[in-house]
Amino acid sequence: MDFFANFLNILLWSLWFAIWISFIFLVIRFIVDVFRDDKLSVVGKIFWTLLLVILPVLGALVYIFTRGKGMAERDLAAAKDMRAAQVEYTKGLMDEAGAASEIKAAKELLDSGAITAEEYDKLKAKALA
Repeated sequence: MDFFANFLNILLWSLWFAIWISFIFLVIRFIVDVFRDDKLSVVGKIFWTLLLVILPVLGALVYIFTRGKGMAERDLAAAKDMRAAQVEYTKGLMDEAGAASEIKAAKELLDSGAITAEEYDKLKAKALA
């Protein structure tokens, strides 16, 4: 019975430890959001940061109820910007690979004698355009 009680105490301690670590990360996330918001004034940023650092439980509750919707909108906008940047980057890679593969294919046709040098130059110019 003593072993069982000790085991439950360890589990309970582990649960509380995980809750506190999660809460610390949540407060840090709120502080990062405060500084990410362009619409918030410097005084507002100072107020929210002090509230979240001095009274973290109360500050986190007030922050999530008063600024939670704006936080979600900023997260959504950041995700859309990130997605657009990834798509743009991928398109750039595909364009480079596409041009290179077209030139390589044209060179192989030239080497095999299927096309002339003038046709190769036209295909190369078209691929680079």
